[in-house]
Amino acid sequence: MTESTVTSQRRFRGKPRGRDPLPVALASLRLLLGDERSDPGLRRRDWLIEHLHVLQDDHGHLSMVALRALAAYMNLPMAAVYETATFYAHFDVVHDDQAPPPEVTVRVCDSLSCQLAGAAALHERLLAGFDPQAVRVVRAPCMGRCDTAPVAEVGHHHLLFATPEGVEAVVDTGHFHPEAIVWQRLADYRAAGGYRLLGECRSGEVSVASLTETLEHAGLRGLGGAGFPAFRKWQAVRAESGPRYAVINADEGEPGTFKDRFYLEREPHRFLEGALVSAWAVEACALYIYLRDEYPGLLRVLHEAIGELEATGLVSPGFVILRRGAGAYICGEESALIESLEGKPGKPRHRPPFVAQRGLFGRPTLVNNVETVYWIPLIWEKGADGFAGQGRHGRKGLRSFSVSGRVKRPGVHLAPAGITLNELLEEYAGGMAEGHRLVGYLPGGASGGILPASKADIPLDFDTLQEHDCFIGSAAIIVLSDRDDLRAVATNLLAFFADESCGQCTPCRVGTEKMLTLLERDEWDVDQLERLARVMMDASICGLGQAAPNPVLSLLRDFRGELAAQNLIVKG
Repeated sequence: MTESTVTSQRRFRGKPRGRDPLPVALASLRLLLGDERSDPGLRRRDWLIEHLHVLQDDHGHLSMVALRALAAYMNLPMAAVYETATFYAHFDVVHDDQAPPPEVTVRVCDSLSCQLAGAAALHERLLAGFDPQAVRVVRAPCMGRCDTAPVAEVGHHHLLFATPEGVEAVVDTGHFHPEAIVWQRLADYRAAGGYRLLGECRSGEVSVASLTETLEHAGLRGLGGAGFPAFRKWQAVRAESGPRYAVINADEGEPGTFKDRFYLEREPHRFLEGALVSAWAVEACALYIYLRDEYPGLLRVLHEAIGELEATGLVSPGFVILRRGAGAYICGEESALIESLEGKPGKPRHRPPFVAQRGLFGRPTLVNNVETVYWIPLIWEKGADGFAGQGRHGRKGLRSFSVSGRVKRPGVHLAPAGITLNELLEEYAGGMAEGHRLVGYLPGGASGGILPASKADIPLDFDTLQEHDCFIGSAAIIVLSDRDDLRAVATNLLAFFADESCGQCTPCRVGTEKMLTLLERDEWDVDQLERLARVMMDASICGLGQAAPNPVLSLLRDFRGELAAQNLIVKG
């Protein structure tokens, strides 16, 4: 037999391994998503999560039949589709031997603010009140509604200040009070001078150098948690060769944080102008907005606002790309966010290279928080000194504090950077709730640590809390009182981190579970907790595992007396 004959008899696999999809399932998929044979762009990997959302929204779950059809549709290995679908909390994957979930799902937020407001009792009442075959009741992480705690979600609709009777009425009748979001439309924003900065940037009246200098003088820093100077991010991305991308992180999953939602619900065009100016500054070829899936009302608002921009020619169709998250706190980390935008599980990347060097689709990428870019048009309009001069106690600028917990007026309070908690309570939040005495507070959400009432006069800003082993992060303030069980606070926070760990690295995956187990004991072994914390902080890949021990270490450092008063034995 000749060589050419041997070659001609070889068999080549022309498709990924796995079961063949049912033709009817593939046909159904094409009706939902479009025909990939005529539009090959629908097969791009970065569309995977969007396609999964369409299937989940349409069917209420993701069957294995649908996932196999999607794998064939996108020409992806079934393993890749399955891994991505099972990574995100908002996708319900149903295996072949399982029954689909009930038609109605009720999610009860179990974040710390909701726990303080009675979410555990609400969850128990709902579990007892519904037939599990008809209504599924589950716990869910922070929904970004901490100022209206406790919060429940029926379908994809939030119920604020939720009660068992209110949830039952919605489930029984199917009637919702639609989320009323009154936002500033494009015409009104432009009438007030909106998009003038963007126009001046594009016309050359404003240079990148002058705008960068203004942001530097104003002291604008990343307001998603890290606090990296905004102008330096621009410089880092511009130093890399194009093409480049710009990405907005609107996935504020830190328990206690809801400031980005506050601004997007009211002034989406101010945010969009700042985002477009940032994209212009780094000469980005596209602007991606990654919005957390817990904000369905905002998804509609941003779609409409972007549509207004495209209709008036302020942006080219397709330049601004809006994508939904799928319920993963870890995607607040910028490299995990990039992975998610590419249609993959949101697992943080090893660094270097940093996303400014190799980010979305392997290209230099500018990643900014919503509030960071929101301030850009205002800073240019009012001047750098107008922003920087707002600080207190030697600090510069303004901070949007998301305040929840035991206060009279929870909400987003815009206050001078460097304000103390005592001042914030007295001047903005109305003081402590009736009958509550301040015991402690979280200055930066779940990961920022816990400070005692004796440290309520520390200026709240970047770089002021590190000496107390805490940080301000996204300025999510959760206030605790003498009526709160501190061990319950600690276990709530560690349960959150254990559930949200991406599982990529052992120190975080195993460490958060182990620390939670130790906290649930009647005795806390200080030496064991501190050794475990040190391993997690030193060896975890990203900030989740590194910061998860912070609330526990804070309690061991500053709250020994309060823990003893609550009959918790602390050894060591």
